[in-house]
Amino acid sequence: MQRRVVVRRSPVHGRGVFALRAVEPGEQLFEYKGEVIAWRTAIRQHRKSGASGHTYFFGLSDGRVIDGGRGGNSARWLNHSCHANCEAIEIEDRVFIYASLAIAPGEELFLDYQLTVDDPADEETRLSYVCRCNALGCRGTMLAVGS
Repeated sequence: MQRRVVVRRSPVHGRGVFALRAVEPGEQLFEYKGEVIAWRTAIRQHRKSGASGHTYFFGLSDGRVIDGGRGGNSARWLNHSCHANCEAIEIEDRVFIYASLAIAPGEELFLDYQLTVDDPADEETRLSYVCRCNALGCRGTMLAVGS
């Protein structure tokens, strides 16, 4: 099977995932893989690692999280954009990434993270979730509207 994506340096932030061939809307690209654990466990492991800020956590609707930093795949490198070309669809305790728009070879793949946090009004919190996508209509944050 021909590889569809590659991870490389992103002009948006750090590493990113890029299409190696044309992708049609609705096409399944890959699964977001990693260790499925409780949020409390994920936070405890993150604090214990000494890392600050950035994680590879993908929250599930049942209150657990997929930690892409533990046993994850290239999906963990998907960057945020306010005008995303991919969407994540949860099926049971798995998350699949689908193209929501046509994607040209060489184009970076993006999700709209729509993050939620406990205290989004806090200036330091807002600054740690600043969006760098520069998309037309960028809302300036990776946080969900209304967060």
